[in-house]
Amino acid sequence: MNRRQPFITHEYVGNILSFTDSAEAYWDEHPLEGDSPNHGAALTEFQKVKGAFMGLVIRYTAGVPIKSLEGCLERLVVCHERYQVCLGGYHEEEHIAPLNIEDWLCQYEEFVQVVSLCILLHRVDLLKRFVALFDRAGFAGQDVLYEDLLKKILPGRAEVSGFYHEGYRDLIEVVYAESREASSGWLKKYVTEWYSGFETCAWHDSHLTMTEGDGSYYGYWAFEAAAIAYLYGVNDAHVENMVYPRDLIEYARALDISQASVAGEVN
Repeated sequence: MNRRQPFITHEYVGNILSFTDSAEAYWDEHPLEGDSPNHGAALTEFQKVKGAFMGLVIRYTAGVPIKSLEGCLERLVVCHERYQVCLGGYHEEEHIAPLNIEDWLCQYEEFVQVVSLCILLHRVDLLKRFVALFDRAGFAGQDVLYEDLLKKILPGRAEVSGFYHEGYRDLIEVVYAESREASSGWLKKYVTEWYSGFETCAWHDSHLTMTEGDGSYYGYWAFEAAAIAYLYGVNDAHVENMVYPRDLIEYARALDISQASVAGEVN
């Protein structure tokens, strides 16, 4: 196991994946009841989302080949789509978002992580599907980082200046800094302070309570920092931190080179 963070063991990863990979079938067989059938359906689909997200991220943490993450990412987007339908039925709000990214920092972080994985894995098809769930809910054109992550890939995005969460100010500065050197400095600052900025999230410090065979730790990753660096050509050579997914951004850059070479051969 070529793990990307030091906290996990082969046994731990095996146990967690056994749980996450069977989560969808388990919840199909043991649906939650809730206060009503619609509420129960929403709760059940939410558990599937949690399992799909955890299974995807721990695979990256454990060191699986990056290409193999694509299937897990697609599964996660499908789970979000199904959860959104059930959540909308429960709240009687057709276009409700599956994550409350305006009010809850940790849910916003999960949103930008999924968006960033779509970007870094070059899965524009999944990016469009996932973002549509939030655009339709009214989040388009409201948050500058939301739009900065999308406008290089999806045309016609809005130019905005406001943002939902103060903790992302340094990452936003990466995009709008007056020089390449300043952008690099802001990126390093954001990554360095990333972990401490999420101390209110349930996953924070989860490595301290894990055992050999059980736990809630699945990895600490600032995927959004890598996505911004990739999209805006930021020099990240000096960024050395465990939470920065170095090989993932190198994978994205290598795909650009490979695709450019193929286009050149065709032309």
